Amino acid sequence: MKAPLKTLAVATGITFASAGAFADDDVIVGLITKTNTNPFFVKMKEGATEKAEAMGIELRTFSGRYDGDNESQVQAVENLVAAGADGILITPNDPAAIVPTIERAREAGLLVISLDTPLSPASAADATFATDNFKAGVMIGEWAKAKMGDKADDARIALLDLNPSEITVDVARNQGFLQGFGIDLNDPNDIGDEDDPRIVGNDVTQGSEEGGRRAMENLLQKDPSVNLVYTINEPAAAGAYEALKAVGLEDQVTIVSVDGGCPGVQNIDAGVIGATSMQFPLKMASMGVEAIAAYAKTGEKPEPTPGKDFYNTGVTLVTDQPVDGVESIDSSAGLNQCWG
Repeated sequence: MKAPLKTLAVATGITFASAGAFADDDVIVGLITKTNTNPFFVKMKEGATEKAEAMGIELRTFSGRYDGDNESQVQAVENLVAAGADGILITPNDPAAIVPTIERAREAGLLVISLDTPLSPASAADATFATDNFKAGVMIGEWAKAKMGDKADDARIALLDLNPSEITVDVARNQGFLQGFGIDLNDPNDIGDEDDPRIVGNDVTQGSEEGGRRAMENLLQKDPSVNLVYTINEPAAAGAYEALKAVGLEDQVTIVSVDGGCPGVQNIDAGVIGATSMQFPLKMASMGVEAIAAYAKTGEKPEPTPGKDFYNTGVTLVTDQPVDGVESIDSSAGLNQCWG
C-alpha cells in the first residue's frame, strides 16, 4: 500500500504530475534534478512530465536549491522512500556523497536510475541513462583538429572546465576533447596532468557565463595567443566569447563546447561557438520514466548499451562549418532538436 498524496515540503521544488487520480497500486516515480532553473533540467522535467501524463503515472519532482546542493537531494530521496515510490531518477549534485542515501533507497526496493551524471561509483545506481560525455568531447576535439588543419600542430589551447571537484561529466568531456584533438592523456581520469605544450592551461567556470568570462580572462593573461577554447558547456562558452571580444580577440579563437541548448545552437548560427555536441535531456527522463514503470510491473531492470556501463541516450555534433570525417548537422537542424 502506497502512501497518500501529500505535500513534502522538506525538499525544494516539489511538484506532482499525472494523467488522472491515483490509486493505491499506481506507479510513483520521483525525479530529482540538480536545480530547477538550468534549462537542461527544465527540459528533463518536461520530458518526465509528458511521459508520466501519457502513461497515467504519478510523478513527483524535486530539485536542489543550487548546483552542488546535496542536502536537498538527500531529503528528496528520503521523502520518496517514505512515500512508497517505485523508483527514482536523479541527476546527482554530489555523485559520491549521495551514495549512502541511494543505497538505502535501493535496499527499500526502489529502482534508482542516474540521469546524465553517473554516481561515484556508477554501480551505486541500478542504471545510468546519459550522454556519452567522452564521445561528446571526442567529437568536438576531432572537429577542431580537422578545422585547424596544419595549424593544429601549433594550437594554443585554453581548457575551461567545471569546478575543482573533477566530477565524472567534467573529466569525460575534457579528456574526450583532448583525445579527439590528438593529445596524449596521462591519466584519463585526471584533468590537467597532460604535458602537451599546446595546452595553455585549465581554469574553472562553475558552468556559468560569468565563470566562463573570468576563466577566459585568467588564461588570456597567461597567454594572449590562445586560438582554441574548450568549454564544459555553452553558458561558459558565451562568457569566454565576451572576454575575448572585450580585448578584440574574438576573431582569432575557435570555441567548442557541449550541451545542445537552444541559446548555444543560436550561438553556432551567430559564429560565437564553432561546434557543440548536443545532448538529449528530454529523452533521458522520458526513457527513465518508462524504465521505472516497467520495473514496477515486471521487476526487470534496464540494461546498459553494449560495451558501456550506462545506457547511451545519444549525442550529435552541431556546426555550420562541417569538416570531412566528422558527421554533423547544421544550426538550422539543431534548432529543431535543441532544448531550453
